[in-house]
Amino acid sequence: MDEAYILNTFFALFAFVLIILMVPGFAMLEAGLVRTKNVTAVLTTNAMIYLVASMMFLLVGYHIAFGAFGSASMSAWAAFLFQMAFVGKTVNIMSGGVSERTRLVPLIFFTVMMAGIIYPIAVNLTWGNNFFAGTMFDISSMHDLAGSTIIHSTGGWALLAAILVIGSRKGRYKNGKVKVIPASNIPLVVLGGFLLWIGWFGFNGGSVGSIATKEDVETVALTIMNTNTAGLAGGLIVMLLSYISYKKFDITMVLNGALGGLVAITAGADIMNIYAPILVGVIGGILVFYAVPFFDKLRIDDPVGALSVHLVNGIWGTLAAAIFGTASFMSQLKGVLIVGFIAFSLSYITIFVINKISPFRANEENEIQGLDSAECGIEAYPEFNKSF
Repeated sequence: MDEAYILNTFFALFAFVLIILMVPGFAMLEAGLVRTKNVTAVLTTNAMIYLVASMMFLLVGYHIAFGAFGSASMSAWAAFLFQMAFVGKTVNIMSGGVSERTRLVPLIFFTVMMAGIIYPIAVNLTWGNNFFAGTMFDISSMHDLAGSTIIHSTGGWALLAAILVIGSRKGRYKNGKVKVIPASNIPLVVLGGFLLWIGWFGFNGGSVGSIATKEDVETVALTIMNTNTAGLAGGLIVMLLSYISYKKFDITMVLNGALGGLVAITAGADIMNIYAPILVGVIGGILVFYAVPFFDKLRIDDPVGALSVHLVNGIWGTLAAAIFGTASFMSQLKGVLIVGFIAFSLSYITIFVINKISPFRANEENEIQGLDSAECGIEAYPEFNKSF
């Protein structure tokens, strides 16, 4: 009994550390994809999210999601830390997609609401106490191992709401055409992408919850293997599509394809055989490749491709757990719809109200000059000429 308790506690703490690697992962990925004049602002935003979201989850969010601290299979504090590691990711998804034009103060307010109320409600209905139990809105039967819907789609719906309120970057769309704004630092993009990939092994593997028996260990190993396979497949298919379409290998799209595969497998990595994740990841990569230009056609400006990676593949991955795994399709679809409605509506209302009090959008002069100077007073690359 003590051995199982100790093993599970250590496993949760180890998975927590891996997931926290996703904090610099998001920071590096986003810093590399934005222009040099906005890098410090992006890095500060990512640091803020970890600080504020984690504290809000400790003080408020965990209690809404799960009730009192406690766990029969491991230390209650390890169980808390593991769940806390997830919370900031929903805001990371949103903040990256509205970067280069948003102010820090309203993002802080939104982080408080997302970590303290919106995300915990989504968790409560699925992994947590489930205050809709026994009603027509009960979605506890949805299988979402590590949050294709609960985390990734929730963040994606929040991002969509934010873009609808805040709008696109200045000059992004002109005369019906999309102005390409190149990434500022490809090495950072690659570093961030692979830090996220490594963190995903704790994200999905840790969500199995136990390594106390041989069966548990087999499930954890299968889950991590399937997670990696889907990432490989998503990256490979986008590499192929990129070359077929443009005779070029776009590393930013390749990495987003891999991340799309990782998001897609997050719901059902524990209930699929070792070959199904290839199809899950391939479809996930294809969805990213075509969703990015699709959102641009709708003039929905997402600098990092977060909608394509997290929202689209969060939905796809949740349904894939039924198509390729053992979950019920109707339970999965019901979960996608209910969480989507709650996440989008609460996020839109929250962002709309905050925007009236403290506008999300930086003024035109600061947006042109860059948010590093206006928001942080420190430029990431002071010796470089600004790229407008």
